[in-house]
Amino acid sequence: MGTPALAGVCLKALLDAPDVQVAAVVTQPDQPKGRGMKLQASPVKEIALAAGIPVLQPHRARDEAFLGQLREFAPELIAVAAYGQILPASVLELPKHGCLNVHTSLLPRYRGASPIQRAILNGDTETGVTIMKMDAGMDTGDIVAQERTPIAPEDTAATLNDRLAVIGAELLVKVIPRYVRGELKPHPQPAEGVSYAPKIRKEEGRIDWTQPARVIVNHVRGMNPWPGAFTQWPGSSGPVLLKIWEAEATGRQSEPGVVLQAGRDGIVVGCGEGALKIRSLQKEGGRRLMAQEFLAGNPLRAGEKLL
Repeated sequence: MGTPALAGVCLKALLDAPDVQVAAVVTQPDQPKGRGMKLQASPVKEIALAAGIPVLQPHRARDEAFLGQLREFAPELIAVAAYGQILPASVLELPKHGCLNVHTSLLPRYRGASPIQRAILNGDTETGVTIMKMDAGMDTGDIVAQERTPIAPEDTAATLNDRLAVIGAELLVKVIPRYVRGELKPHPQPAEGVSYAPKIRKEEGRIDWTQPARVIVNHVRGMNPWPGAFTQWPGSSGPVLLKIWEAEATGRQSEPGVVLQAGRDGIVVGCGEGALKIRSLQKEGGRRLMAQEFLAGNPLRAGEKLL
């Protein structure tokens, strides 16, 4: 059971695993996307169809019709990775060996929908993957296995997502046979260190220039690729949305949001502490450009204030 590309990596690993037979795949219904708003299959569905695996797409995981279909497959175990719905007890209790979830954090830290982004936003230097036996709570199930990985200073939510997808898929494939044989005993999550990672909202991408530059750098990294860290440039004909894709902290100081420099050496903006040197950015409706390229076609000047 899974939906985005991260779950697709796990599905591919299971399809290649000699000890596993994938009976069916459950994923979210096709979603309208793009300018034409055409229905688009999830990455998991595309992989399943290419492999000739039956696909179920319930609007609600607790629908009786779906549960009836699921029972017909008589799964011994259900693997779950970023499925996108809360599973009812009727699903959790269906397989003989329960449901194993691939969660992209070191539980109990960052229970919830956006553990990868929150780890970067908070400046963490380490994260990992937890294989957890699911229960009725929000990521509260017993831990079966964990694997750690460092968060590099240049990591974004996108690069970390891709790396954790591979780690999670490999760990899942290693864990399942040993878990089913009873060689791995799930253990309760520690009571200490619990934290939550609520779903990222689009408005969270807005940059708060009163924050220290190092915090804003983490914000830029954590909001890449979605929703993107953004600010507004007043512009001559009205506010223009700017997305910041790459940036670094510098020691210069100025009023928060004020452009200190806009020239050959790039764009530097004052923060609550230090300053932000913007390396690449994108104007609404435009394409992503390096700072020098952007300035060649946009009259951003020192002294202007980003909002």
